[in-house]
Amino acid sequence: MFVPSFYREPDSSWMVDLIRGNPLALAVVNGSPEDGPFATHLPVIFDPRTSGDWSGELPGATLLGHMNRDNPHWAALETGGVLLLTFTGPHSYVSPTVYEVTPAAPTWNFTTVHVRGRVEKIDSVEETLDVVQSTVRAFEGAFGNGWDMTGSLDYFRKIVPGVGAFRFTVTGAEGMFKLSQEQPGEVRERVRESFGRSACTHKRETAGLMSRLP
Repeated sequence: MFVPSFYREPDSSWMVDLIRGNPLALAVVNGSPEDGPFATHLPVIFDPRTSGDWSGELPGATLLGHMNRDNPHWAALETGGVLLLTFTGPHSYVSPTVYEVTPAAPTWNFTTVHVRGRVEKIDSVEETLDVVQSTVRAFEGAFGNGWDMTGSLDYFRKIVPGVGAFRFTVTGAEGMFKLSQEQPGEVRERVRESFGRSACTHKRETAGLMSRLP
């Protein structure tokens, strides 16, 4: 991913926060020349045993993910192979009407994190079940209503043979936080204020990040 210097994250915690807040990743692997690249949307969490409270640089962190074993992407994954995970954060179209200057050009403010790393496929049913349970705990805590999975564990055991779980060790990470930094301060402030007043959740979340810029 090409990231101009002025769109880089002010602090590595921005990338960690984006992943935690937007955990539906797009996983991409090259695949074979015949099949071409594989891309699958899947939920990803920090491994609670090693990186549950991770707040430092992403390289070295361990993530957990899972997908359907019937997905051809699962067969294309190999332990030790390289995988790319992309996470998309707040984003929105920017109309030139907000700039109040001429000439101007429209653009799209967006935030994203790309992480590369090594895959370790998990074969054990018990370890796969642990990944599923850890994912439920993480997402119920962050996005749910405290659902108790205890009564569904027998159901989990029935379906988990069809789940392909994996560990992912991050070897490199890039973040792009395109938040009108290329604009003069007064123009950037107009964009932020306009987004902050919007009924659109995406715009308001983008405005929140713009407010955190140095």
